[in-house]
Amino acid sequence: MTKRNIVIASPFFIIATNFGVAFIFGEIIGKWAFIPMVLLGWILWLFFILKYGGVDSIKKWLKKSTGAFGWNILAIFIGLIPLPLFLMHYELLDTWQIWLPWILLALINPWIEEFYWRGLLLDYMKDWPSWTSILYTGILFSINHAAFGINSNVNSGLELVISTLIIGVVWAIVYKKTKSLRWTIFAHFLVDFLGVSTAAFLDLYEKGSW
Repeated sequence: MTKRNIVIASPFFIIATNFGVAFIFGEIIGKWAFIPMVLLGWILWLFFILKYGGVDSIKKWLKKSTGAFGWNILAIFIGLIPLPLFLMHYELLDTWQIWLPWILLALINPWIEEFYWRGLLLDYMKDWPSWTSILYTGILFSINHAAFGINSNVNSGLELVISTLIIGVVWAIVYKKTKSLRWTIFAHFLVDFLGVSTAAFLDLYEKGSW
């Protein structure tokens, strides 16, 4: 396979691995399976980012955005959607076992995921029609996140798949329009931060409570 085909096909390997880890570790440590899922995901994404993108690509992704600033505002608007969730459940972040993985995920995850799902994949698909590449990455981005629903009721269901698909599509459009990942990374940080991730993964509040 060519480098291009390897990169474009890589989400299927990552998704299969993510579901496998969810099932295996779900049997061992239950809802805490999200930790090995996240860590292995970071390792796999970083491998593809560094091997098939490299430092030059990262520098390009972090350049100042071009085009209308309204696209960046749209990215941030999407990032603020979980704000009511945070306001209703921030008190659940009361012990270090809860807030430490929450804050680490919020600080690290947005960089790695955006570099992979938006930067690397869309760059290798630049010869595809725009909407085809946007939907391809958005759908696979959504399916990958569905694996968290195996061990978490809060992260399961069609509404999560649809909402994650919308997020992936919007942020892909923003990258296409601005040629930068600066603001999608920030928006992704907002989603991970405001989504009180650890509390959600551990089902510390009921689904639909916000």
